[in-house]
Amino acid sequence: MRKLIYFMVVVLLFFVSCNEIELNQQNKEKKIIVGVYAGNGASPICILETLEALRIDTGIKGIEITPYQILNGKLDSIDVLIFPGGSGSKELNSLGDFGVQKIYDFVEKQGKGIVGICAGGYLLSKTPTYPSLQMIDAQNIDRKHYSRGRGLIEVKITGEGENIFPELAGKRAFLQYYDGPVLAAVDSNQQKYTEIAQYVTDIHANKGIPAGVTPGKTFMLYEKIGNGYVFVSAGHPESTPGMRWMVPRMARFVYNQQIISYPEKWIRPEINDSAIMFTADLKRYEKKLFWQLLNDTAEIQIKAMNELHSLRSRPAVRWMIGLLRDDDPQVRKQAAYVLEQTEYAYALPDILSALKVEKNQEVRKQLQETANFLSEY
Repeated sequence: MRKLIYFMVVVLLFFVSCNEIELNQQNKEKKIIVGVYAGNGASPICILETLEALRIDTGIKGIEITPYQILNGKLDSIDVLIFPGGSGSKELNSLGDFGVQKIYDFVEKQGKGIVGICAGGYLLSKTPTYPSLQMIDAQNIDRKHYSRGRGLIEVKITGEGENIFPELAGKRAFLQYYDGPVLAAVDSNQQKYTEIAQYVTDIHANKGIPAGVTPGKTFMLYEKIGNGYVFVSAGHPESTPGMRWMVPRMARFVYNQQIISYPEKWIRPEINDSAIMFTADLKRYEKKLFWQLLNDTAEIQIKAMNELHSLRSRPAVRWMIGLLRDDDPQVRKQAAYVLEQTEYAYALPDILSALKVEKNQEVRKQLQETANFLSEY
């Protein structure tokens, strides 16, 4: 009898142990599901770059989510929703009234998280007369002059911001910007949101845009909405080399307010040290450099690549991909190097394809280095 009881206890302990191992394995493998809005108004490039930035966090699974999927209940299976750059009013239009209600239920009732980037910030704001979700207690203060320009701008991380991004404590921070909202509290006497970063750069690159508006205004914020959280960035960390890790960090913050560290190779705020605004003259120069990428002389092509990279030209990153297939080995090598420096993971299939056919050992070495860098998350 005792042997039977002993045997049953051993069997029971075995099954309990196996169940614990299985449960621990399931918990270990559970990922935060982050949906990137892919409806009309969302820029395809912004969607792509946001998904690529999310890959830095191996505990996150990024997926696209469309308006019809939202209506069909897809939000129930995700933890965080990101509204990317593009057009805030068009994103609202593609949601429709039923979709808007789903979004409110998602954050207010279900206690899940939302991140708005650039156009997503416009969409989430309470800007008067602007069609939006009217969710966060912030408004764009200069809607008339929304087309302020594009370029690399400096922002100041606040004390609260350093709690979320401790890697930036005491450091200067620069991020890509493209006509993002200039935010301030709806009621200046009762600010409900928490400010994470402020504009430092005075942005008025485009003709007719008044100076002195942006410095000191809110660039990043978060706010508790019902049971959930909303995070807004007026700029584009997902397209800023050295700062792309900020996107999964935002997603994690609105998910459970907890952060994890990322590999040092992604955290490089020091590679940028000055603002670069694309004035009309600089846009003309950028276009000139683009045509030089198509030149028959390798030295001219390489010089143009390096200059575009130094200017932090956002569209130029994608222009480099075709140069992996140039007939000059030094051009191919430099294109691979620049793609590594800009962290453009979307180019990985092109890098691997080039590696298969490359005969030049020097170029192969650079291609392999770039492939390793872009594929190691």
